[in-house]
Amino acid sequence: MSRFSRFSLPLLFAPLFLGGCATVSDAPLQQQVELHAVLDYQEVGEVGCLLSNNLGRWFVVAPGRVTISRSAEPLVVSCKKAGLGMGQEAFGSRPDAMSLMGNVVISAGMGFAVDKYSGASWSYPANLTVLMTPAKPPGELAAAERVQSAVF
Repeated sequence: MSRFSRFSLPLLFAPLFLGGCATVSDAPLQQQVELHAVLDYQEVGEVGCLLSNNLGRWFVVAPGRVTISRSAEPLVVSCKKAGLGMGQEAFGSRPDAMSLMGNVVISAGMGFAVDKYSGASWSYPANLTVLMTPAKPPGELAAAERVQSAVF
């Protein structure tokens, strides 16, 4: 076997096994997530939720789906339903294993820095659940905000 054919065969099949840089490849920069809100171990409907990361803000009524931009930064989700309660959660993103391996092997880690900046090889969990806390009754809220003064 000649020297050329011994090395050319692995080089031909290398792109099939290595993901490469997600920014350069056709990796989507957006991701669809499904959001649920839970209060007292029960799912709550018609809850307004705001999702945000360093690349934008999105609004969805839970339970529901929304398309967001991928990022290496956490996704912060704030939900509220008038008179019922509110909640806030932060969800971290994870790098895609194939893109990470391709970045290390092909670009010696340079592609990782590019993908971290663009968010292309990062993704959030597909299903997000926000735990809500019950709203306080108006009388209880007013009592908590009362200031005790020794002057009067």
